[in-house]
Amino acid sequence: MLKLVLLCALAVFATAELSEEEDVLVLNKSNFEEALKAHPNILVEFYAPWCGHCKALAPEYAKAAGMLKAEGSDIRLGKVDATEEADLAQEFGVRGYPTIKFFKGGEKSSPKEYSAGRQADDIVNWLKKRTGPAAAALTEVTQAESLIADNEVAVIGFFKDVESDGAKAFIKAAEAVDDIPFGISSDDAVFSKFEVTEDSVVLFKKFDEGRNTFDGELSKEGLLSFIKANQLPLVIEFTEQTAPKIFGGEIKSHILLFVPKASKDFQDKMDNFRKAAEGFKGKILFIFIDSDVDDNQRILEFFGLKKEECPALRLITLEDEMTKYKPEASEITAENIITFCTAFTEGKLKPHLMSQDIPEDWDKTPVKTLVGKNFEEVVFDPTKNVFVEFYAPWCGHCKQLAPIWDQLGEKYKDSKDVVIAKMDSTANEIEAVKVHSFPTLKFFPAGEEHKIIDYSGERTLDGFTKFLESGGKEGGAPAGEDEDEEDLDLDDVEDDSDEGHDDEGHDEL
Repeated sequence: MLKLVLLCALAVFATAELSEEEDVLVLNKSNFEEALKAHPNILVEFYAPWCGHCKALAPEYAKAAGMLKAEGSDIRLGKVDATEEADLAQEFGVRGYPTIKFFKGGEKSSPKEYSAGRQADDIVNWLKKRTGPAAAALTEVTQAESLIADNEVAVIGFFKDVESDGAKAFIKAAEAVDDIPFGISSDDAVFSKFEVTEDSVVLFKKFDEGRNTFDGELSKEGLLSFIKANQLPLVIEFTEQTAPKIFGGEIKSHILLFVPKASKDFQDKMDNFRKAAEGFKGKILFIFIDSDVDDNQRILEFFGLKKEECPALRLITLEDEMTKYKPEASEITAENIITFCTAFTEGKLKPHLMSQDIPEDWDKTPVKTLVGKNFEEVVFDPTKNVFVEFYAPWCGHCKQLAPIWDQLGEKYKDSKDVVIAKMDSTANEIEAVKVHSFPTLKFFPAGEEHKIIDYSGERTLDGFTKFLESGGKEGGAPAGEDEDEEDLDLDDVEDDSDEGHDDEGHDEL
């Protein structure tokens, strides 16, 4: 009996260790297993107290936890301070903040990465999709009304026969979309309430025209295209919350209007921007960015803009390589925007490559300073072997490398055929090299072939020296084969202090 009492007491004590803050479970190494047993479906955020993205997520994360708790859901949200719980962070491969993982069915070995937006509704909808039916059965009008009222965007399939081919295609589409709730109904009253007379799919939203009705052939692919084209506002503001939707969407061509929201003519600029957007729906995403917000200054820098130059337009494609475009006309009018976007869709625009002016003393120091305007002349000099560091002024890893790079420049300052150079890639761009992370180190050997070799060895004076003395063989790799490089993500431009520091010592742009 005494043994039983002690076991019960220990069980109560273990459960009590699962403390909460604003309905979010506070997890650590000692109670993590207990949490998974008590709550088989749990979403866990690994955060850092100093992380700006984490601070922005916190109220929405707590709101989502409260929503689920109020519904009586068995899904819970938890959080782990990864700076204090290094073992847990390492166990689950945490490399940036926040990292959010879903543990389903108490299973610890293979959690699923959270992949939706960072607003409460996004979180709740994603979790419900992971634990329930892809589309909720709507047997009453009030259920359909609640689905629409409670969500920014909701999709309802109206099917007289829920076993029909069209209904099955609808369910497949619902299974493929994580961040939007779906409902399906065959109820006559529901059809009547929403003035639907035949099998149909309707997207309801709390912006723009309010609802969109699918008018194509009912197929998974057709429905997904319809949803992706209509789920975002015609014009959307770039914020911490909307960034995942913007960059996670299928539309990879974005036109950005940098404009101070506090300006007197803000609404006039937005009216022109919105008018132009109507003709490019589903082709180009129209985004505006408040140029007065401190957190957005890095994005302006990425496009070579300053606050005083705004309002300004830029267009970017987020395909395999980011490509930027700048309009010829600076005035923000619907006509100018339409002309700019039309030229882009017709393939008539040339990429806009930024370049600083050539400094007068660019070659007066052991490490030569390159900009866009002198880059090719220097690196493709057939008589020189040129080793270049592509850096960002704010990059922590670049700052660590700087003294070593200066030592390397000093070592070869009197060499007749070796040049050590650096280029600020936040202010200069060249066609020949696409920089994906910082610092990026590339070697341009002498000759007429214009060869480019990536450096992937140790970032030490000895490592660099061996690389150069071997002609780019020891510690080198053919350009483009560095598997540790990670792709550019414009979202990371917003705050590099929180994310993007990988184990190989790169700062992503």
